[in-house]
Amino acid sequence: MVLSRRQLMVGAAAASLLGTRAARAEDPILTDDGIYKQSWFLESFLDLAEDLEDARKAGKRFVVMWELKGCPYCKETHFVNFARPEISGYIRANFEVLQLNIIGSRIVTDFDGAKLSEKDMAAKYGVRFTPTFQFFAEKAAGLKELQPQKREVARAPGYLRPEDFLAMFRYVREKAYQDKSFRDFVKSQPS
Repeated sequence: MVLSRRQLMVGAAAASLLGTRAARAEDPILTDDGIYKQSWFLESFLDLAEDLEDARKAGKRFVVMWELKGCPYCKETHFVNFARPEISGYIRANFEVLQLNIIGSRIVTDFDGAKLSEKDMAAKYGVRFTPTFQFFAEKAAGLKELQPQKREVARAPGYLRPEDFLAMFRYVREKAYQDKSFRDFVKSQPS
């Protein structure tokens, strides 16, 4: 099949527009509870063990993002960090992100089977700041026997600059937590 010059030009223009859209990260969505979210965040029945296992089966890691309505650093995370295509693209390809509200009332099933409100779950894990990212072990098996914070392989409490934010996700994906601190990992990266 031979395409006309017009068909080629229309096709090139469409490809250019699609490429531009793909290169730009999506705008966050403001939810009814006043928290921003990304369209690609995990839609979940709020069972942490199930979510972690689903992420593992998909070849991804599981992370919980804690937020709060009106939190300026949460908003900054969405509008600055997630807005960078290299960051959102890396996270989407390698992680399942479950968003929870630090004062929320939805019922979450923890790894040990306990059913708690988001607020009580945050207290159980000692989450006090927003945003906070909790990165969990690769498999749910054995987590229920561990103390809550021992279930995490890394935690990012508070806002991180975009470069450090991406580095935290790489730190977990590359399993660097097994032999070095996040600080040492960042220091070891080429500038």
